[in-house]
Parts: sequence; C-alpha cells; structure tokens
Amino acid sequence: MSFIKTKIINFFKLIFPFTYTELAVFLFFIICYGILGSYIAVHYRIIFDSRIPWDAYFSFDNKSILMTGGSFERHPLSYYFFNWVKEFSLYISGGKMDANFRLTLAWLSNIIITLNIVQVFKYLKNIISLPLWLSIFIIIFFGTFSTNIILSFTPENFTYTLFLLSLYNYYAAIKLRKEERTPAIALSLAGITIGGLTVTNFVKVFIPLLFEKNLFSNWKKFGNAVFRVIVAAICFILLYLNRIDFKYQNIFSKTNQQYEKFSNVESMPTWDMIISFFFGGNILFPGFIMSDKHNMKGFNFKGLYMDLYSSPFPYLFITILLLLICWSYLKNFKNKWVQVIAISFLVDIIIHCVMRFGLHTSYIYGGHFVFVYPLLLGWLFYAYRSSPKIISFLTLILAVLFTYLLFNNIFRMTEFFWFMENYYQ
Repeated sequence: MSFIKTKIINFFKLIFPFTYTELAVFLFFIICYGILGSYIAVHYRIIFDSRIPWDAYFSFDNKSILMTGGSFERHPLSYYFFNWVKEFSLYISGGKMDANFRLTLAWLSNIIITLNIVQVFKYLKNIISLPLWLSIFIIIFFGTFSTNIILSFTPENFTYTLFLLSLYNYYAAIKLRKEERTPAIALSLAGITIGGLTVTNFVKVFIPLLFEKNLFSNWKKFGNAVFRVIVAAICFILLYLNRIDFKYQNIFSKTNQQYEKFSNVESMPTWDMIISFFFGGNILFPGFIMSDKHNMKGFNFKGLYMDLYSSPFPYLFITILLLLICWSYLKNFKNKWVQVIAISFLVDIIIHCVMRFGLHTSYIYGGHFVFVYPLLLGWLFYAYRSSPKIISFLTLILAVLFTYLLFNNIFRMTEFFWFMENYYQ
C-alpha cells in the first residue's frame, strides 16, 4: 500500500505545484490568464458559438474539436477526451451552451496552460538548476508568447498537447538524470495521450529512450527498449483502430486528402511563412487580417488570421531569438537533454517547413513545440554559468526581447478585442 501511495504522491508532485515558488508561479499566471479568459468568455461568444465550427480566430476549430474531437486521422483519440471536457462544461452550465459554458471551457484551458508554465519552470529550476531569478525571468518571457496567451482561453487540441509535451519532457528529463528507464506503462500512457491528441507527436514520446545509459552497448537494454516501444505502439494502434471500427483504409485516404489540402498553398513566399508563422507567429503576434467565412449551412461570420510580418523589427526579433537557440544547441551539443529537445523540435520543422503541411497557418502549431524555446534558453545560460560577463550580456538581450515582445503582444491583443467587439458580441 505504501508503494502505491508513494507513486500517487509522486504523480501529483510531478504535475502540480509543490514548492512555494512553484505555487507563486502558478497563482501569478492563473490570475493573469484567468482575468483575460473570463472577460472574453463572459462578454463575447468567440470561444464557442454553436453556429461556427471552425476558423473564428487563427484557424482554431473550437466547436469541431469539442463536439467530435476533430478529424480522426490527425486526432485519433481526442474524441474521448473532449467528450469529457464537453460533458463537464455542460454540467457546470446546467446543460446550456451559454456564457457559463464558455467560462468553464476558458478556465479549463487557463488551468492547463498555467500548469504547462509550471512544468517549464520546474525543468529550469530542477533539471537545469538555474538561479531562481533567472528561472522566473525566462518563465515570464515564455508566458508572454502569443501561443500561451491564445491557448489560455482556447478549448483546442493544442492547449492540452502543449501541457502534455512539456510535462513529458520534464518527466523524461528526470528519468535521464537518474539514469532510469521510462517504464512501459508510462511510455504507453504518454503515447496514448500525446499521440492520441495529435498523431504526429506520437514519435516524440520515444526520443528520450535514445539517450538511456548504455542503450546501444548492451543488447539486453536495447531489447528492453524495443519491447517497451512495441508495447506502447500496440496499445496506441489498437485504440486507434477501435476508434474507426478497424476500417484502416480510411486512415490513408483521409491522410492524403488532408496533406493535399494543407500543403499546397502558394499565395505567400515559403521563407516568409516559415519566419512569420512557424518560428514567429507562435511567439510574437504579427498583424491580423479578416476573412469572410460561412458554416456551409447559411450562416456567415468573420474569421481572423495572422498576416506576414510587415516591418523589419519582428524579423530582427525572431532572428536574434533563433540565433540564441542555435547558439545554445551548438554550445550544449553533447548534452543529452538538449538533444532530446532539439530532435523533438526537428520533427515539427520537417513536418511544417520541409513537407509544408499547414505552413500557411503554422502559427497554430506552436502548441507542439513552443516550450522548446525557454528550455534551450535555460541551457544556454547554464553553459555560461561561470562567465558573469556573458550571463549579463545574455540577460540584457533577453530583457530587450522581452520588452519588445510584451508591448507588441499587448498591442495586438487590443486589436483582437476590437475584432471581438465588432463581430462577436
């Protein structure tokens, strides 16, 4: 019984704030995000409108995700998860899809994104062992990212995926530090939850296994790792096939349709979409453009999208941030934790930048990788922990970036509120 009790306690310690500083971080962000999300939910219908299945803002599919879990070929198991979210929200709202329903959805998203912030903070503090002031500084910088701001009130796959990925990276980092294996149960659970919400993230679950101690020099350890991967894959595949009544042919046909639909947009230069959307839009809001949309059933509405950057300053911001990230990777090249983060990021780069899937709206995919930035920044500071001058230089650069990020994103959110005021009262 004591063994089970210890496991349960460790599970809650892993997910939730445990120290006073973690609790302070949690309370700060849940208040900030909570005020924002609550105001939007109460005063506007943009979070959920039963007439609008998709694309009300930034291509998120709030109603579609909540009611059906989204397309099964991309989100194979999300139907089950979001059915719970929907039913719980309806229970709180008394069965009505009104302001209370939207408020519940907003607060669920708020809590999840705040817990994501806490996970990154724990990683900075406990894995990288940064000074407290620096961990807090980086986490505030991270908390101001456009992805975190938008997802803090958005009931979407990306909201929960961001939390699960940051949680799993922290958990895997602990295992690597202790030189322990990731158990087959934990690996299967991660595969089902992370891959179940977005199938392309399934492969990321196995990346930390590549850096387990003596994996490739001991055939027993290698065989054990293969066995754990097979168990996790079988569990995921069986649940996936059960979701579609074992009609596996539909997976290939639907996947091809989705790839053709979301990878052949030629209206904007590829390099600019990569900078403005994939690397930029999930951190630093660009300008917005409106579009006339309809729900295929006679209801017309306005949709809001991110535009390409229109001045040199955002490009300079993203360039400097990417240089810092590359600097961190090269400086910590032999660091297995950094390699896990970088390989995970590479998966998304290949999918969106090389294969061009969803590149024209790749700002919405920040929930799959945006946590990479604060972690690599943390490792960069760690690499120069014995060089006060370089630490001061990096701190100054990050302070300048944060100042620009804060004012830019606040300004763009005022534009978002103007949009809601005019079209989503």
